[in-house]
Amino acid sequence: MARRILAALAIAAAPVLLSAPAATASADAQSVATDCQPDDTTACVAVMVLDAENERIPDVDLTVAGAGGFSETVTTTADAPVSIAVPEVGRYTVTIDPATLPADTPLPEGAPTEVEVTAQTGGTARAAFRVGAGAAAPSTPTATATQDAGGGTAGDPAAPDAEGVGAAPEGDASKRALTWGQVWQQFGSGIRFGLLLALASIGLNLIFGTTGLSNFAHGEQFALGAALGFIFINQMGMPIVAGALVTIALCALTGLAQDAGIWRPLRRRGTPIMQLMIVTIGLSIALQYLIQLLIGGGSERILQTNPRPLTLLGVTLSTASWLSMVVALVCIIGIAWFLTRTRIGQATRAVSDNPALAAATGIDPDKIVRIVWIMATSFAALAGLMWGISYGAFNWQLGVQLLLLMFAAVTLGGLGTAFGALVGSILIGLVVELSNLVIQSDLRYASALVILILVLLFRPQGILGRRERIG
Repeated sequence: MARRILAALAIAAAPVLLSAPAATASADAQSVATDCQPDDTTACVAVMVLDAENERIPDVDLTVAGAGGFSETVTTTADAPVSIAVPEVGRYTVTIDPATLPADTPLPEGAPTEVEVTAQTGGTARAAFRVGAGAAAPSTPTATATQDAGGGTAGDPAAPDAEGVGAAPEGDASKRALTWGQVWQQFGSGIRFGLLLALASIGLNLIFGTTGLSNFAHGEQFALGAALGFIFINQMGMPIVAGALVTIALCALTGLAQDAGIWRPLRRRGTPIMQLMIVTIGLSIALQYLIQLLIGGGSERILQTNPRPLTLLGVTLSTASWLSMVVALVCIIGIAWFLTRTRIGQATRAVSDNPALAAATGIDPDKIVRIVWIMATSFAALAGLMWGISYGAFNWQLGVQLLLLMFAAVTLGGLGTAFGALVGSILIGLVVELSNLVIQSDLRYASALVILILVLLFRPQGILGRRERIG
């Protein structure tokens, strides 16, 4: 066991240890100076006009209009964005007056004269227009909208929105000098990533252990938790705890309905596993578009307020992230206690080990599988909900984006073993976040899959899996 733990730690640290020292990056990021200071009751909108070289253009009039008939015209300055307080959260339209632009920096032909931003309590929504020669290049948008939390720092004020699944989380250091502080920050982010991934992956592994089925629709159960959380908490205004409980209950019912309506009849007919896997792929596609129908095709936020940073043990994450990590850890410990200390948990392990022998001892495999489906969909929903809260935003493709990482985690840890899913998920989380120190953040998921391939070449059964005996 000690050798396995040492090997696991070596795998997690490989992206950093094998990399060359990073070049020192320029510290050109600076705090966004604004007139409006966001707090728990205030939402701000900042506006600016930039040329192709990111130089601010002064003396340009812009109008901010939105909720409740609010409308205010502001004039840009050369040294900082101009920020105003808006009366309530919601969408606001920022319109530029082309007549006030300098003659040598006109608005590009066909460029939009307005851009929409979403104001959130405790944060500053920023709108930027690009003008002048070169501003209409395909790689340079002429109007963008970004969001940053109050009191934070910002780099390029016209950068596209960095929130969502594909964005690097807190502590992204792929473009900075490599220091031990950044390594420790990414280590903390990796633990967060791994705990949330483990909470979803354990259900996937339990389903495989009891039925032998690789459920390709499990990622959509993860995304469904985030989508329902958005509907109940953001749209319907339910308290977070109440919305979370309703979300988990509904997703648990989807697991019960799936087993009763699809998987149990197919098991009784003796449908081969390969055909069952194809059914899960079809179910995955159907659920993807159902989620898109529910929340739309854009990125959404479960909480209306922006995240507040909290530093513990030298790691800075949002307060919601720390709470999510605690909840995930408690749930994982609860699953471990359930599997090892309760009769149903022991029966689940028996069915996973040998369904025929478990049935001969009086265990009802169908009942155990039904319980496993309910547990798997419940924990996937909880993980998806906390993921959406921790990372600030999500979209309808959240499930398919993380499904391969779930499979990588359970395969790395050991297929069919609940504790293997935990170990594999933590390692995947660490590899993903630590590799972000030395490679572009868009490639960090690929690094986890490369590590998976390398490990399986030497230990196909995974870290905690048992080698199958032949003969």
